[in-house]
Amino acid sequence: MGWTDSHLHQFAKDGTCWGVPESDEFGDLELEDEKEVTVGSVLEAEGDSLIYEYDFGDGWRHKVVVEKIVKADDTKPVCLDGKRRCPPEDVGGPPGYQGFLEAIFDPNHEDFERFRTWAGDPVHAEEFSAEKVNRALKRFKWPRKHPKWGVPEF
Repeated sequence: MGWTDSHLHQFAKDGTCWGVPESDEFGDLELEDEKEVTVGSVLEAEGDSLIYEYDFGDGWRHKVVVEKIVKADDTKPVCLDGKRRCPPEDVGGPPGYQGFLEAIFDPNHEDFERFRTWAGDPVHAEEFSAEKVNRALKRFKWPRKHPKWGVPEF
């Protein structure tokens, strides 16, 4: 998505949570090791879903749903479609992002200049290009190692 992976995360389905256990410094997350499971073993059929949580303080929750399963010769990830760019890191979760969008698209908003400076100007929140995402994905070696913990990412 473009986030820096500087916050805790987990994947959750049917009462089980997967993540990076060694990142749980307080030991209260009860995480299964995410490197021990594949997406295909958790999401096996069309309609299956899980929740991806990122930055527990900001409260980003994403529902990941299998829309269609197709046979492929290559197991490398490919982006088929999307909408908008990834919200900036540390923008304050969904409510903070809503306020951010209101401010950056209204030059008369009291936070217009502050948010434009913070996020970089110009801000292209509405842009999305699957082609650009796929070019970025092709630059990675798959499976790739997580930069902090050395575990595979798929």
